[in-house]
Amino acid sequence: MKKTNAARFLDTKKVNYDLVEYDVDEADLSAIRVAEMLGQNVEQVFKTLVLRGNAKGIFVAIIPGNEELNLKKAAKVSGNKNAEMVAMKELLPLTGYIRGACSPFGMKKTYPLFIHESCQNFDFIFVSAGKRGMQIQIDPKDLISCANARVCDLINV
Repeated sequence: MKKTNAARFLDTKKVNYDLVEYDVDEADLSAIRVAEMLGQNVEQVFKTLVLRGNAKGIFVAIIPGNEELNLKKAAKVSGNKNAEMVAMKELLPLTGYIRGACSPFGMKKTYPLFIHESCQNFDFIFVSAGKRGMQIQIDPKDLISCANARVCDLINV
């Protein structure tokens, strides 16, 4: 299994993780489908979303795969009045990743990272490894520490 930029980033931080491969369904790149393919609880399969705030610029939100991001909460925790998802065409130039394979690790630039507080309910979670068909299984405490992520509420209730 070839290492991705995300895996190499974790290696430099000396973080324990597992790379987990799955069959990609190009017709459905959702985190819910990824969880099904992995045979895992969708609440433990987190999706990485890239946003632009009106005052602070680009930031990243990581939320459970079965949840919807609350843009007002995301804007507030990131120090913005409002925020919106970046256009899909901007994802690769900003992060180095494509839709369905955006990892919170190893982006082209370091952006402020916010992760939903529910990650703390699990011994491990999954995030994209930076390639479709590959996920990183990691202890959320390690993700928070090595990515300097802020734990907060980011989802609709």
